[in-house]
Amino acid sequence: MPKAHLHTHLESTIRPGTLRELGGQPPAQDRPFTSFREFADQRAIMRALLVDRQHFRRIAEEFCQDEAAQGVRYAEVTFTAAAHGERVGDPDMPLEAVLEGLAAGAERYGIQTRVILDHSRRRPVERLWRSLALAAGHPQVIAVGLAGDESYPAAPFAEVFVAARDRGLHVVHHAGETAGPASIREALTRGHAERIGHGIRALEDPHLVAELRARRVPLEVCPFSNVLLGLVPSLAGHPLPHLVDAGLTVTLNTDGETPLAAEYQRAREIFRYSDTDLAGFARASVAASFAPAQLKTQLDAEIDRWLAS
Repeated sequence: MPKAHLHTHLESTIRPGTLRELGGQPPAQDRPFTSFREFADQRAIMRALLVDRQHFRRIAEEFCQDEAAQGVRYAEVTFTAAAHGERVGDPDMPLEAVLEGLAAGAERYGIQTRVILDHSRRRPVERLWRSLALAAGHPQVIAVGLAGDESYPAAPFAEVFVAARDRGLHVVHHAGETAGPASIREALTRGHAERIGHGIRALEDPHLVAELRARRVPLEVCPFSNVLLGLVPSLAGHPLPHLVDAGLTVTLNTDGETPLAAEYQRAREIFRYSDTDLAGFARASVAASFAPAQLKTQLDAEIDRWLAS
């Protein structure tokens, strides 16, 4: 089925074989992490393996190939460019190399991509300003946003997001994943968020649910990742159907922890969603994306043809 993919972290999509070639060990996915910190520390080890231009270019092009093989026609991939730039001693190289890889992947595999630059809430505001400066030179970068430990507030970064909106960039934040509804509300108010990454804890606040529904704020829901991080006990116990039943705008995504086609397949098997239901998730992702209007129209037509067949 043709799809858009809105919430996936490039560093989490590295192929197991590529990780091994870079000297790393692929993470096990047969048990949940004991904490968000354990998960973040493991991903830091993976990121540290990326040290030269070819590494960044390679994982971006391989990302395109893997996404296209699952029917993804358009992807907004999140990348922590400023942090990589600091680590390797070249502020511009990681993002430039990733954009080169995405361009090569687009030409070879027929997928369109854009980039979201994320920033850990634990890190200084100055680094987020550097992310904003990086975005200015690359029209393929369409958004910035906060990620990481949600116990750290969004308020200190508010000025950066005002500047981002003034410069024509979109704003998306992780919220309501490890923290409660207050983190979602802060992302909307102080953080100027247009979409919410995860948002699974919105249901704890009926007033927030009503606001999200009225404003049609899309949620980027990643069921398998939520189980992997130990945030919900099982896929069968995931709040996905309750979010849908509440009338919220729900998109299916992966966080980079599983293929998107597998996420849709689990939704079919566990929640008994029909082809029409799955097409609804796909349409919601297209509508919630920052893709050009012409591409959205094309993708909607492709989804219609898939469903009709």
